[in-house]
Amino acid sequence: MQAGLENKTVLVTGGATRIGASIARECHDAGAMVFIHYRNSEVPAQQLTGELNAIRNKSAVAIRADLQDPQAPAALLEKVRNHSGRLDVLVNNAADFFATPLGSVSQDDWDRLVGSNLRAPLFLSQAFRPLLKESNGLILNILDIHAEKPLAGHSVYCIAKAGLSMLTRSLALDLAPEIRVNGIAPGAILWPTQGMPAKEKDAIISQTPLGRTGEVSDIASLAVFLATDAGYITGQVIAVDGGRSLV
Repeated sequence: MQAGLENKTVLVTGGATRIGASIARECHDAGAMVFIHYRNSEVPAQQLTGELNAIRNKSAVAIRADLQDPQAPAALLEKVRNHSGRLDVLVNNAADFFATPLGSVSQDDWDRLVGSNLRAPLFLSQAFRPLLKESNGLILNILDIHAEKPLAGHSVYCIAKAGLSMLTRSLALDLAPEIRVNGIAPGAILWPTQGMPAKEKDAIISQTPLGRTGEVSDIASLAVFLATDAGYITGQVIAVDGGRSLV
């Protein structure tokens, strides 16, 4: 087991699959108790919880919530407080991603993308502020390099992630000195769940100076570093993209 998060508690939203699951595993490996939030991914959430509890009994809890529900932050806070009484790291990872071609953007598209990528992190951060203040904790927002570099056909998603970038910096200022706030902006780590043509994948890799995709462990290991060994870093968004944001 790594060192650094023993006796600490971490909540990962969207923690049942993909990058969120990797962050949950890495934090657990570093000694943390982890709350794994999910919306629809009940089976993988329960599987991951069982896997982690088999390593250390009562060290992982799966919690379901729909973050589009305005009552979700308060409900999550109550569950975490009742179960552990503390929170050291809030990872705002849950997100929706889909195209919104201009001319066909709907109010529902806006509500879903802004709701999951921006509104939920704000209100979760606000709800958990008292617990995080007590623990001198960390809020970690998972962004996207497209917060800075627009992705064609995805204007609403890019707007939401750009807002999350500013939220990261604003919260870092407002919540200091007790709470640090940072972000991670992945590049080509995992392809979209809805699939992507090989030609598009090749084009993305060709635009990446390191010439390859990254690994979920690249994100997870940075998350643990920011939670354990980065006490003087706040208000920063770190790109993990193989250099793609340079071109």
